[in-house]
Parts: sequence; structure tokens; C-alpha cells
Amino acid sequence: MLELYRNIKRIREEKGMSQDELARLVGFKSRSSINKIEMGVNDITQSKLIAIANALHVSPGELMGEDKEVAAPTDLSTRIPNMVSIDAHTFRVPIVGRVAAGRPIVADEEIIGYEYIDNKYSKDGHEYFGLRIVGKSMEPTIMDGDIVIVRRQNYVENGEIAIVLIDGEEATAKEVKESADGITLIGHNTAVYTPHFYSAQEVKNLPVQIIGRVVQSIRKF
Repeated sequence: MLELYRNIKRIREEKGMSQDELARLVGFKSRSSINKIEMGVNDITQSKLIAIANALHVSPGELMGEDKEVAAPTDLSTRIPNMVSIDAHTFRVPIVGRVAAGRPIVADEEIIGYEYIDNKYSKDGHEYFGLRIVGKSMEPTIMDGDIVIVRRQNYVENGEIAIVLIDGEEATAKEVKESADGITLIGHNTAVYTPHFYSAQEVKNLPVQIIGRVVQSIRKF
């Protein structure tokens, strides 16, 4: 347990985060609770361990010295690792990179952290991962900096929000409308992103590939 307390302090300091800030993010009333944990005076519950890990953008295992740096998949079309049931109520999914909600940006494959969501998602047989939104084209539905939880699938219903991989490299979060003629990607903030249509030929040749459906958005302050 002593290693856990030391790791919390080390990672907090590496990230330039004060005890006051960490306490606020975790839900403690004052910095003294964090100070006592780092000194090994206070025990830490599993729920608080998960909350501290979330605030520091690491896994609980890394805080405990069990979970070292994880190898990333070669691209977003490969299987996403490290979906783990923490307990009866909590399911850990990796945040595998960034995705634009504006102009698409080059997909970033490294795992940058983890999110902890309702364990009901682990029981439906699908694969889940998280992505951080960069840009304002999906506001107010999804805000710049939000984490979206994505169910891995290659189709969505019209009107649903999907993560779309363009030309094998560029990923974007957009509402999708499909027809026999092609696919239209729709941003909810038309001042930033006007609907973009890809013909059936472009969908095939680029390609334009749906890699998942957004099932949850987590606001980050």
C-alpha cells in the first residue's frame, strides 16, 4: 500500500497538479485528505482509488504499481485492448486517442488514459473505447474536450452520432445520414462545419468507414 501512496504523490506532482486541485476533482472537502493519503495516514477505498486514477488520467493498476505502460494498437481498425471489469458496477475502457469534432485530424493511436463506465456495457458482447473530442462542430451536443464512449460497430442508424474513419487516417465524430447515393456527415454547429457529402464511390475508394457509435459523452471541466 505504501507504493500506492507514493505513486499518487509522484504522478500528481509530475502532472503539475496541486493537492487542492486533486481534492476538488475527487470530491474531498479539503487538501488535507489528499495529504493524509499521500503520507499513508488515511486508507483509500476502491471508489476513491478509481476517482483519483480518473483525475490523474491513469489506471488504478498504475497507481498500485501493477499496470505499466500499455502497447497501443497499430490503428483504430484493430481490436482495442484493456476493456476490464473492475467490479460489479464498473467497467474500464481505454481512451485510445483523439478525434476531431471540426476539421478531422490525424487519428492518434496511443492510449492516453482510461474511463470508468457502467458495467452493463461489458455484458452486451460489444467492444468499447473512449476518444477525446477536439473542436466545436458538434456543440452543444458534444463539447470540445469531452470524452465520448464508443461502441465498436461498422454501421449506425440515420441520425446517430458515429466515429468515422476517412482515408484510413482521419477520424471525426459526426451525425450520420446514409442513402444509396452515399453518406453525409453532419455537424451540430453549422457555423463551424457544414454537412459534407461523400458519394458511394468516395465511400468505397477513400474509404469512408464507420468504426463505432457514440453511446455516451462525458463532460470534462
